[in-house]
Amino acid sequence: MVGGQADVKLVSNAMANAARRKIMAMLVESNRTKEEVGKVIGQSMLDYHLQMLEQAGLIGIKEDALVLTDFGKSFMETKAEKPAEARKDLSGTPPLQITEVRQLLPCIADVSKFRIIARMEPNLGGALKLLEPLFPRGRYSDKIGALIIQKGNVLITLYSTGNVTMTMIGSEAEARAVLESLKETINKAIAGGVTPVAREKVKVDHAEIYKYLPRTDCKICGEQSCYAFAIRLVGGETALEKCTPLLEPKFATSLETLRALREYL
Repeated sequence: MVGGQADVKLVSNAMANAARRKIMAMLVESNRTKEEVGKVIGQSMLDYHLQMLEQAGLIGIKEDALVLTDFGKSFMETKAEKPAEARKDLSGTPPLQITEVRQLLPCIADVSKFRIIARMEPNLGGALKLLEPLFPRGRYSDKIGALIIQKGNVLITLYSTGNVTMTMIGSEAEARAVLESLKETINKAIAGGVTPVAREKVKVDHAEIYKYLPRTDCKICGEQSCYAFAIRLVGGETALEKCTPLLEPKFATSLETLRALREYL
């Protein structure tokens, strides 16, 4: 991993496995060695599990020592929170304030860009889900208790606990400008005191997906062409992971973008 916390899809994939969740739980208690972790979860897949967690920015590996990164600690604190109580409207919701930008770290896909961890207070809790209609490319995830918003190549994840992560940011100034715009949009809705009216989402079509594929027509995925793969991906008939050439370093930026676009299919 080049550095920084991973986008929501990388984290979701990393935490989808019981063994990796167990490793994270062990590291919350204390730092561990690879040997200690291996005795608990077994040695056969240990290196693979650790690689997945490291790529997601959740752990750091220093020689034989395993530690939670700052993002990993923050993520586990978020997971420890009780599910936010569902809300029916925005009445009584206090306005947001940007309280800090805690980390500015190199992006995985493009080292000229950054990932940030920031915080807005007070946390929105169950009101966050009501804000989804404000953003044409916004989707609320019950699984992680977060509103995921795409603006161009920038992917913003606003958690119900108040934590905010953003990817593909050009500078700290840009990060603060995006946060300020996000805050103003949400506070305008809060001032109205009612749930935003649902509107039609911006849809991702196969042509947009095709732009970010390797376009080599290698057929490794089992399809006759990259264009056919894009059509089947939009239709939910195949998985992005079947395009193994995307794992090559030269396609890193395309893969990250496709992972974000997949959230809107």
